[in-house]
Amino acid sequence: MNKLSLSRQNQVVAALVEGNSIRSTERMFGVHRDTICRLLARVGEGCLSLLDERMQGLGSRRIQVDEIWSYCQVKQAHIRVEHDRSRVGDTWTFVAIDPDSKLVPCFRVGKRRRADAVAFMADLSSRLLNRVQLSSDALNTYVDAVEKAFGGNVDYGQQVKFYDDEPTGPGRYAPPHVSRDQRIPISGDPERRHISTSLVERQNLTMRMSMRRFTRLTNAFSKKIENHRAAVALHFAHYNFVRIHRTTRTTPAMAAGVSDRLWSLEELVERVSN
Repeated sequence: MNKLSLSRQNQVVAALVEGNSIRSTERMFGVHRDTICRLLARVGEGCLSLLDERMQGLGSRRIQVDEIWSYCQVKQAHIRVEHDRSRVGDTWTFVAIDPDSKLVPCFRVGKRRRADAVAFMADLSSRLLNRVQLSSDALNTYVDAVEKAFGGNVDYGQQVKFYDDEPTGPGRYAPPHVSRDQRIPISGDPERRHISTSLVERQNLTMRMSMRRFTRLTNAFSKKIENHRAAVALHFAHYNFVRIHRTTRTTPAMAAGVSDRLWSLEELVERVSN
């Protein structure tokens, strides 16, 4: 049982959603890192339940999807025989976003493989009321996953990007320059001008800025897949219900009609902790 007062729990969670690491939060508030991790796991589990409950019957018209890389415990090249490969190494988070309301209806933490892509798309499809225009990058597994999840009830297109040839390896910290892109209809009748992944890629930046374990070129990472999933759930619950989006000037949940009011962080923590 976590013995932190509710006010101290709010302080710790506020630090985490603003991108502080576990150890920096420990130094800031004098709360042991093991206690912080237990709090994160409990609040994250509550956020998963909250998101699953609230993200239903959504009236979105357009959805963009993408996947973002991170890793758990060890990097892929350092995996040993005794490691459980399903829990360590490269870890991908599939993310969907409504470009109109900025709502994130669902995510999935797993591997960059067909089974996870299919499960992610099935979850997304189950939450939508309307036929949507769906956009993704050129990851091959998306085509099969979209077909299995949506059948013919989707207008689906891929934005394929082509990059300039640039040297790779040590010393290159910026992504290669995009020389051109193609917007390719895959199924249904998608509008070419709306085949885009720009907003979901911008959401990837928000994730890297808001969760320390996603920050590149640092020693921050998740030791356990459960803590990783909990951190992502906390991030998206806070993002959807608490954080006011600069473009819409309201929270994504309010813009999408999922909530009729602005939530406070204290309310979120209290609700998911019960």
